[in-house]
Amino acid sequence: MTNEISVPREAVRAHVGEAEWAARVRLAACYRLMDRYGMTDLIYNHVTLRIPGTEHLLINAYGYLYSEICASNLVKIDLDGNVLLDPHNEHGYEVNRAGMVIHTAIHRARPDVGCVIHTHTRAGMALSAMQAGLLPITQTALRFYGKTGYHDFDSPVVDLDQQSGLVRSLGSHDVVVLRNHGLLAVGPGVAEAFNRIYWLEMACRAQMDAMASGTELVLPPQHVIDDTRAVMDVRAHTFGNREWPALVRLVERIDPGYKD
Repeated sequence: MTNEISVPREAVRAHVGEAEWAARVRLAACYRLMDRYGMTDLIYNHVTLRIPGTEHLLINAYGYLYSEICASNLVKIDLDGNVLLDPHNEHGYEVNRAGMVIHTAIHRARPDVGCVIHTHTRAGMALSAMQAGLLPITQTALRFYGKTGYHDFDSPVVDLDQQSGLVRSLGSHDVVVLRNHGLLAVGPGVAEAFNRIYWLEMACRAQMDAMASGTELVLPPQHVIDDTRAVMDVRAHTFGNREWPALVRLVERIDPGYKD
């Protein structure tokens, strides 16, 4: 990947328009929320956001903790993985190769997707190793039950020829379980994608806890599963955006520096 523009972090604001800066602030808030709710893996994993009206993406520099991400240290890349704007820092961090391969593939194949979130959480990895996948044992899980893609593990996703299989596995779904790997969620924007990965993570945690108890699991009858999913489908358009303002207020209280 090659740099088109490399500028000091404090000068990034002068090099981007209002739409991109607003996107940077929203994505930085998402990274802080991922940290707040325990969906991080040291410096690994990635969240991307498409800059409105462009084919350009914002992604984290490979070396920052999610708690360190702010609007000015996000890197801008295109759908081929070329770096378009690299906020210079003393560490010389680059873009994670797997992040580039996974995220550019999905953004290119799914124009409806504005944000992609990938995690390696303990519960997500545990569920990804289970043949049964996500079970309909909680109301939270029913939101995704039967509407989740599954992608078989074939080594770390660092080669471009792995992109087509990943895209097929995701299909038109909003979430996919990457077997023996982790979880992935998409949405038209940050609010929706964060909401989906948060509730998918909660469903995975609940399933791991229930199965670890060693007791027999109670599954709702099929008509209840169908009715519950129908109710959630009607309300799906509210998921994410309704919670987002409150979540941003939380980030503001924790550290308003995410906007810098």
